[in-house]
Amino acid sequence: MGGIHFENAQGTFSVSHRKALSHHMPSSHFHSTYEIFYLMSGKREFFIKDRTTVVSEGDVIIIAPNILHRTTNTAMPKHERLVVNIHERHMVSMNASCNEILQPLFEREYLIIKCSPYDRLSIEALSQGIIQEIEDQKPGFEMYAQTLVLQLLIMCCRHVKPTGSEPAESPSPMHERISEVVRYINSHYMQELSLHGVADKFYVSPYYLSRFFKEATGFTFVEYVNSVRIKEAKKLLEQSSMKVRLISKKAGFGSVTHFGRVFKSVTGHTPLYYRKGRT
Repeated sequence: MGGIHFENAQGTFSVSHRKALSHHMPSSHFHSTYEIFYLMSGKREFFIKDRTTVVSEGDVIIIAPNILHRTTNTAMPKHERLVVNIHERHMVSMNASCNEILQPLFEREYLIIKCSPYDRLSIEALSQGIIQEIEDQKPGFEMYAQTLVLQLLIMCCRHVKPTGSEPAESPSPMHERISEVVRYINSHYMQELSLHGVADKFYVSPYYLSRFFKEATGFTFVEYVNSVRIKEAKKLLEQSSMKVRLISKKAGFGSVTHFGRVFKSVTGHTPLYYRKGRT
């Protein structure tokens, strides 16, 4: 297994390239940045927001900030991918026409781009250019790599149909069923949610829900509920002046102590870290 990883000091731009024989995804499953995932080879299953979709070689997925996601299938581990995280401030330029072409990114929670073989050559060339810049680290490499990322984003946005992306392919009826459960959690996270209670609501056994939830989303039931709650809490910490105690309650936590512990385990930081104007 080989690859590169770069992240700037501000946390507003990172590049990770990996050829992997095993399944491993960094612990953070939502970011304050846009994420671009380009599958250079292999096949993956990707859980985004409330559904699992099949991603094939050459596909590009662009995920907006604070959208939960994870690659899920350990059964097909051999793959090569490029992941870029870039803050919106690096994407919005003085040039209004550039902002216009990138509009689909700002309007949607995620995009799945399936390119023609011809366009894939350009995407491959841009990706290799990004990797090369990060490897060589010549003067100005960070800005140079960002300009290549912008070109990649523009190329992807040209593929977006005005009506929206084609419906994502769902691997199985079981995945569709779990999507319903996920949508329920996404809109009821502030209430008490237990595996048994949700299983009853959807007329399935807790064993079935526990097993297939993990298979479809890559998260255990509790992990997912906690991630949704922490994601919402993080948003409130960054965008409001609401007190931490109130945020913890609003996000569905019974106690501030438990909230603080779970927050640290999910994000790697204390809640106040995001209150201090972290990007």
